[in-house]
Amino acid sequence: MKEVRIHARAGQGAITTASIMGHAAFATGKYAYAFPHFGAARMGAPMNAFVRVDDKPIRLRSQVYNPDYILIIDPTIMRGFDVYSGVKQGALVVVNQHGACHAPLEVQQKGVTHVCVPGNEIADRVMGRPLGNTTCLGAFAAVSDLYTLEALEEAVRERFGAKGKVADLNVQCVKEGFDYVKEHYGSLETAKK
Repeated sequence: MKEVRIHARAGQGAITTASIMGHAAFATGKYAYAFPHFGAARMGAPMNAFVRVDDKPIRLRSQVYNPDYILIIDPTIMRGFDVYSGVKQGALVVVNQHGACHAPLEVQQKGVTHVCVPGNEIADRVMGRPLGNTTCLGAFAAVSDLYTLEALEEAVRERFGAKGKVADLNVQCVKEGFDYVKEHYGSLETAKK
């Protein structure tokens, strides 16, 4: 089983991100379980969402404490919370951030791979709103094997309306996030170097 923890602030689409990821994994032929965890119930409050993906039915219903993958939709959360808590050896972290990603020394020693994607900048240019969650999902598709790009596009269209403008713009963000990571990092093996 692979486990994903998503860090964001309420209103930034973390629940939508988890739901789309789960649907994309399911469309790829896997079992998926996606769910949120709220702290304070107000816009802008830190929150988490979680996704589990496996080749067999998932019965575990607790939060994800030892993630294989972390998606950080809002990098400002990294200043006040331990987003790396329990991270597994060799984990993959996708950060919605322009430029280089920096992790604490103890995280670097675990062989954690960081992939940074300017998700908000891409989304702002494409959609006119700096909500980089679907861009980060595309970036994640480029370096993980939980779902395919095609399955992700299908899940985004299912979530936002198959032929609507919102769906088209989010699919474009997905593709640009995917392309950005392929251009700047190549494969996961290249990103680890």
